[in-house]
Amino acid sequence: MTQLRSDVTLDFLRNRQKGRLPDLLGVQLISLDQGELSGELAIRPELLAPNGFLHAATVVGLADTCCGYACIAHLPEKAQNFTTLELKSNHVSTAREGKIVAKATAVHLGRSTQVWDATVTNGDGKLIAMFRCTQMILY
Repeated sequence: MTQLRSDVTLDFLRNRQKGRLPDLLGVQLISLDQGELSGELAIRPELLAPNGFLHAATVVGLADTCCGYACIAHLPEKAQNFTTLELKSNHVSTAREGKIVAKATAVHLGRSTQVWDATVTNGDGKLIAMFRCTQMILY
């Protein structure tokens, strides 16, 4: 199992997102531990769908960012990067205000692939979505 890299910190990941989609979404990283990463974002009007509910792409953007950053933090020795092979999400609720929180958890940390699950909840802990992605490790 791949271990958390000591050279990847929350500050490293925060700097990496400047000027990119996670920055545009307003992703704020909360914690990074072995096999886990958590982040959140404040719900703003521009992140809502035309129906006034949180846009699914906003939820997926937060979950995918957390899983991707967790993958970076757990890259095997000599690995350079990763790319997404597959992702899926199940949306069971929504929100209009407040914040959403994603917690990415490692399912499989291999040398050639990683699988990450994320749960997305509202600020009160109510489940919004479940997310899974498979990452191919690049050497």
